[in-house]
Amino acid sequence: MIAESTDIYDYLKELDVVNFSHPLIQESVAELFSEGQSEIEKAKIGYMFVRDQISHSWDIQSPKITCKASDVIKYKEGICYAKSNLLAALLRSQGIPTGFCYQRLMIFDTPDKGYSIHALNGVFLSSLNRWIRVDVRGNKPGVQAEFSIKEEILAFSIQEKFDERDYPIIYTEPNPKTIAALEGNIDAIEMYKYNLPDFL
Repeated sequence: MIAESTDIYDYLKELDVVNFSHPLIQESVAELFSEGQSEIEKAKIGYMFVRDQISHSWDIQSPKITCKASDVIKYKEGICYAKSNLLAALLRSQGIPTGFCYQRLMIFDTPDKGYSIHALNGVFLSSLNRWIRVDVRGNKPGVQAEFSIKEEILAFSIQEKFDERDYPIIYTEPNPKTIAALEGNIDAIEMYKYNLPDFL
């Protein structure tokens, strides 16, 4: 993994879609985190909350589109782009540098059905002096991502023979194409099937 910026503070900034000062985010922060928790404990707590308590829009077949972290909290749903915004907001609020990582995946099970960009998070753990990647997409049969500091346990394995790929960069901000998809569509199901970006 390659950090886009050598300035760790670029991974702590508040953004329009990573709006951790919002009252709804602050409310969740107060419920989830306490001073006695270690950095790794906070990272895992934030991860588990977004993975398990925020539904993936496709899994629940919801047409609602969320984008800003505060809206993801409000409606308790979103696709991977939105959920990664929320995890970044929660962890950045705690001073844990968090960025955005991407994979190119088949959107369903065969190449002819098309591809999409999938969002993950990179989290810098100062106590380990390294980045880890985590995927808060949400588990379901056949998808089992976990928080792990020993090995990556992501939702999807890359199948290079089908032109899937891992992008190595940990970005400081969400990719503009992912935000444009969320802001430019009105139905999450249609967006997911037809209107997600397929290359960075």
